[in-house]
Amino acid sequence: MSKKVTLEQVNEILENSEFEVFHKIFNKQCIVVAKLPNGFTVLGESACVDPTNYDEEIAIDLAKKRIVNKIWELEGYLLQSRGTDHA
Repeated sequence: MSKKVTLEQVNEILENSEFEVFHKIFNKQCIVVAKLPNGFTVLGESACVDPTNYDEEIAIDLAKKRIVNKIWELEGYLLQSRGTDHA
């Protein structure tokens, strides 16, 4: 069994996930929800202070990056849980 989470693992999860984008909430926030291959959902969000600075492309990109970070954490937790050494 591998003792680390790999970029390939995370990318495979992302490639097999469904995404829904909810943007321009209050004219300044974006929420992206990813439905992972096993049905678990992960939320990423981004926002700006001034609605005139809202950029949809940047907002979606930032929210998806937060989802990627959460997937790394979840996969790390899973790997740790499967191991016998919980130190």
